[in-house]
Amino acid sequence: MSIPVVDLQDFTSVDPEKKTGFVQQLGRAYEDVGFVAVKNHGIPDPLISHLYEYVQQFFSLPLQQKASYQIPGLAGQRGYTSFGREHAKGSEAPDLKEFFQYGQKVEDGDPVGAEYPPNVSVAEVEGFDETLYAAYRNFEKSGRSLLQAIALYLGLDEFYFDAYIHNGNSILRCIHYPPITEEPASALRAEQHEDINLITLLVGASADGLEILSRQNQWVGVTSLPDQIVVNVGDMLQRLTNNKLKSTTHRVVNPSRDLWHTSRFSMPFFLHPQMDMSLACLEHCITPEHPKAYPDATAGEYLDERLREIGLKK
Repeated sequence: MSIPVVDLQDFTSVDPEKKTGFVQQLGRAYEDVGFVAVKNHGIPDPLISHLYEYVQQFFSLPLQQKASYQIPGLAGQRGYTSFGREHAKGSEAPDLKEFFQYGQKVEDGDPVGAEYPPNVSVAEVEGFDETLYAAYRNFEKSGRSLLQAIALYLGLDEFYFDAYIHNGNSILRCIHYPPITEEPASALRAEQHEDINLITLLVGASADGLEILSRQNQWVGVTSLPDQIVVNVGDMLQRLTNNKLKSTTHRVVNPSRDLWHTSRFSMPFFLHPQMDMSLACLEHCITPEHPKAYPDATAGEYLDERLREIGLKK
């Protein structure tokens, strides 16, 4: 499936027509599909290459070493989560993956820093920590621009989201789908799901497999060019906009049998606001044709609910 492609340089351009065109193109795509591919996204190619290199080194470590970075009580929000721990909402089958998560590092004395656990440093892979930090900051910057465009599309002030995502609870997740060594119980490496957060930024995965559920209720594969990232709407933004912007259902399917011996790596950045942000439906998104669809909740309350539903939190 060819998902809409937008050029982030049009939004950051000094040309008002290009900026307006980007806002409309992005907004319509999120109403109709929920996914876009973004070129000129601002995340340097060498940084992405280093990220993949170090992530592969980490997941190649012996299980005992990786397990030493699994921190009890953090619900997987920092450090390592072992294979088969997470499942999609409504599914009992565990996803065929292991992952490592890196979170916000508050550096300006903001009191919100007390709410976040420290990141987990990996001693065995030189450059891993520094590269995760650099990638995190670059994803944040690109995500901020995209949310500014979304705000304009929604009729809000351009910088509506800025204060909420400053020192927000975003997560960079490094995922490894290991080789399949025996007949799997499911044809899916990751069951169908919707993301929890505002938007997700995904640099090109190391192998195919991502599929989205179309408006015609058909599963279609999604690929992006090497110089693009895929960005989709998450459930928090869908709630905030009372379903105006769509959080699209997606999944990761197993490769063909002749490729079972291969791994798949994926690096999504889940852009979250600070936990006290209200997700109450925007008043101008509530109409007689579209009555309020969700109860009021903060981002923190909703995240806690979803972490329990996917098995990461008891």
